Amino acid sequence: MMWRKLGLTAMFALPAIVLRLTGTELPPGLTVLVYGAGVVASAVLLSWAAEAAQVDISGSLAIAILALIAVLPEYAVDLYFSYTAGGDPTYTQFAAANMTGSNRLLIGIGWPLVAFVGFWAMRRARRRDAGDADPSIATGYREPVVVLPPRNRVELAFLAVASAYAFLIPMTRSIAWYDAVVLLALFGAYLWRVTREGRGEPDLIGVAADIALLPQRQRRVLVTGLFVAAAAIVVMAAKPFADGLVQTGETLGIDQFLLVQWLAPLSSEAPELIVATIFAWRLHAAEGLGMLLSAKVNQWTLLVGSLWVAYTLGGGGGAPLPLDGRQTEEFLLTSAQALLAFAVLADLRFGLWEAAAIFGLFVLQFPFPTTEVRLVFSAVYIVVAVALLVRRRRYLPGIFASIGRWERRSETATGPAVSAGAED
Repeated sequence: MMWRKLGLTAMFALPAIVLRLTGTELPPGLTVLVYGAGVVASAVLLSWAAEAAQVDISGSLAIAILALIAVLPEYAVDLYFSYTAGGDPTYTQFAAANMTGSNRLLIGIGWPLVAFVGFWAMRRARRRDAGDADPSIATGYREPVVVLPPRNRVELAFLAVASAYAFLIPMTRSIAWYDAVVLLALFGAYLWRVTREGRGEPDLIGVAADIALLPQRQRRVLVTGLFVAAAAIVVMAAKPFADGLVQTGETLGIDQFLLVQWLAPLSSEAPELIVATIFAWRLHAAEGLGMLLSAKVNQWTLLVGSLWVAYTLGGGGGAPLPLDGRQTEEFLLTSAQALLAFAVLADLRFGLWEAAAIFGLFVLQFPFPTTEVRLVFSAVYIVVAVALLVRRRRYLPGIFASIGRWERRSETATGPAVSAGAED
């Protein structure tokens, strides 16, 4: 079964490889489909390899390598736009599009999806056998809530700092060298912080679990091969996929910015969302949500900070990466959503109505892609976030204190379940 799934995934990437090596050109729409399939396939292969690699790579090396490699498909398209914008100003308008889309998609769709699937799986398990209920979902509140373990305060602390800093970028309408330094330093500090914790046995599922059961030598060869193959696929597919998005929008009269902002992230984020959803379905909702929280920290620091680097390498000459009016508004909206996400999880609980509210606010923006609507939703996000933070202010000292201390990673992934009391 494992080899069949690996082969099927590779087959999805094969047309992109053949077309790129032969230099064959397709109409823009087909280009997006073929190379988009390659991006998705590379992301799936990388996710399996990254998970299975945890068996052989321990401690700080595992965290650093996996964090940098696993995000490659998500970043490839956006970094290509930023790099190209350094020499071609017409691409500048797309530089931050994929970044804002991927960040908002992760919270607006990913977090609620994990919660909804987790609640549904818990109810199904309770009807079948009460002993199989998800220990990370507490039901003693007015509604079911996903309870995150205390160690996730580290991700929340870095998310809060990065989100607070991100509000400065729309004010300058650019991403400058000092923004890159601050955000990349935050990412480095986050990696250093999580490497100080002990790590328990990885909880693997599906193909990654099957790879982990292989003999050591065979497993290491396969994991290395998957890393190399996936990286090669995404490098070959990123440029034609990105150009195809722009050309498709021009040919069909569709807003090019929206295609870049949402279609590319859907391709690269899909495997990560699927894995998190599978965790929730298998009664590990807190682990799935924690994985997406960590991914948000990575994207909000490493990805944003890397945009200026790519722009400079592409011919920007060290000047700030300019953001036009629309990108500035999108960046503000993304920062406001991140602030609300932090406020919602400040008490380490994610309730059903909170998930529904985040999903609803995300979906309601699409029918009205105008400046006024983006600013109104930004204000709503900020007002609600501030109100929640005031209400939950007693949790904030513990979150920021977590940066200077650490719990052992052998702590259970789901953390303690709260069984009684009303949610504050």
